Amino acid sequence: MSLTGYSDLEKRLRDRGAKIVALQFPAGLKRRAGEIAQFLKEQGFEVIVSGDPCYGACDLAVEALDHADVLVHFGHTPLENPDPRVIFEPYRVDFDPGILKNALPCLKARRVGLVTTAQHLHLLDAMRAVLAATGVEAVTAKGTRGCAEGQVLGCSFGAARVQGAEEILFVGTGVFHPIGVQLATGLRVVALDPFTGQVQEVSAEKFLRRRHALIEKARSAEMIGLLVSTKTGQGRYELARGMAGRCKRAILLLMREISPDELTNLGFSAYVNFACPRLAYDDQIRFPAPVLTPQEFSILLGDRPFSDYRIDELP
Repeated sequence: MSLTGYSDLEKRLRDRGAKIVALQFPAGLKRRAGEIAQFLKEQGFEVIVSGDPCYGACDLAVEALDHADVLVHFGHTPLENPDPRVIFEPYRVDFDPGILKNALPCLKARRVGLVTTAQHLHLLDAMRAVLAATGVEAVTAKGTRGCAEGQVLGCSFGAARVQGAEEILFVGTGVFHPIGVQLATGLRVVALDPFTGQVQEVSAEKFLRRRHALIEKARSAEMIGLLVSTKTGQGRYELARGMAGRCKRAILLLMREISPDELTNLGFSAYVNFACPRLAYDDQIRFPAPVLTPQEFSILLGDRPFSDYRIDELP
C-alpha cells in the first residue's frame, strides 16, 4: 500500500502558491496524518489536519478552506466539477493481477464487464491482460459521478452498465459493491477478493428480503423523518422536498452527521435517507428505526411495486 510521492504533492502545492495547507483523510488513512503533516511542515508549509469523519469525495472538509489556501483530500477520486481549491491524492493498493485466474471457473461468459474500486484502478490494464490471456474479453465502461473507466462507488454503478456484457466481474473486497452492481444491472455478478483469492457469485436475495421487511415495518410509522445532508456531494434537498409534499407523515430533517444517537434523540418511527446511500444499507443494524432509501420510500408511497426494486444511486 502506498500513497503517491510526497514530493509530487509538494510540487503541486508550490505550483499553486499555497502557504497554509489543510489535510483530510478517511478513517483507514487517518494514522498517516501526522507523518504527512510533519513532512509538509519541514518543507515550510503551515498545516491543518481535519479530524472529522470523512466518508468519500462527497464529504469534503470545505470549512477548513476558511483557514487554508488548499485542501488536500486523500484516498478518493474527485466527483464531477471538483472544487478547484481541492487536491485529490489517490491511495493505491497493489495485488498480483494473476489472482484473477481464480475467477475463471466461476465465469460463464467469454465477454465480461470488469469493475473495481478507486484503490485498484491503476491495475485495470493488467487485470484485463490476465483475462485476455485466458480467452476472456474484459470490457469496461466510463463511470458516472466523475468516476474513471471501470470504477464503481457505493453510490454510483454507472461503470457496471457495460454494453454487450453478459456478466460482470467485480474485483475488490466486501459484498456491498457487487450486490449494488447486480441490482443496478440485473446481470450475473462474480466477486473476487484480490487479497484472499476468494470468489463467489453474488446473490441479492437475502438483501432484498431484509429491505422488504424494513419497508413493511415503516408503513405503520406515525412520523417519517426525511434525512437531508448538508455535505458537499450528498445534497438531494429538492428530491426530499418533493417527496415530503406527497406524504403528510413526512418531515424534512437537515443534518450534517447522521448517527444512531441523533436518530434516537429525534425519535421518529422511520426515516428516509437522502444522504450517502450506504447509510441506509450498511448502517441499518445500528439505527433505532427503519431507514429507507428514496426508492424504497417510492415503493411505500405506491409509486412502483417491490418487484421493480432499484438500488439507490446519487446523480
